[in-house]
Amino acid sequence: MTEPFPLPHGACDTHVHFYDASYPAAATTVLRPPDATVADYRDLQATLGMHRLVVVQPTTYGLDNRCQLAAMTAFGESARGVMVVDAATDPSELARMTELGVRGARFHMLAGGAVGWDTLEPVAERIASVGWHIQLQMNGLELHDRLDRLRRLPVDLVVDHIGRFMPPSRVDHPGAEALLALLDEGRTWVKLSAPYESSPDENAVLPLVDELVRKYPDRLLWATNWPHPGQPAPPSPQRMAELCHRWLPTDVLRRRVLVDNPSALYGF
Repeated sequence: MTEPFPLPHGACDTHVHFYDASYPAAATTVLRPPDATVADYRDLQATLGMHRLVVVQPTTYGLDNRCQLAAMTAFGESARGVMVVDAATDPSELARMTELGVRGARFHMLAGGAVGWDTLEPVAERIASVGWHIQLQMNGLELHDRLDRLRRLPVDLVVDHIGRFMPPSRVDHPGAEALLALLDEGRTWVKLSAPYESSPDENAVLPLVDELVRKYPDRLLWATNWPHPGQPAPPSPQRMAELCHRWLPTDVLRRRVLVDNPSALYGF
């Protein structure tokens, strides 16, 4: 077996999707990736030396969380989840998913998303009672337009993919300044993941990554975004490990972002 890369013991991959063609795709989806199974992901875990994961509902299945919940169950206590719900989701279903390990509600505000801005506050109010957070994916260039709404949410906020600035921006762009303002308030987290969602040039996101690591190491998470849906040339495990070490260049930083922070947020 391939020797694991030197990630710290207890490392958590906070953004993973599973795909299975036996589950129906949502009418809203724009992505229908090939199957990506629990066995496939276990191979990546072994290669990278990871131990925990957060299963995130992809846009492919809309409000039908069954595929991701089944994957979570397969991993047991080493898995947590972020699912998609709306204002009509029954409290008993929220309680059931919480018992299974779900800790957040995902909002994908780009093409293919199943819930939109009109649902944000009602869902946030509903999930507050079970201790979930909101996970948000949007074009970070528009964050300043949403800043006041996001500040008022009654739950923590997790921002996907380094803010997903399309295209990557300067650190002093109003959208980036809004992200930093949210982090200053201590209820927001950012995932260091999927730089290709902002630009095919990995280096384009480095100024913002370096600023985040310098100022907010206790508010950062790390993820592979496996199996890299929609990417014609997904990064190899070697490249993902190299990026992790470039972004988080010390053992102390890697332990904080890959182990301590997800333990705090997801309750491992």
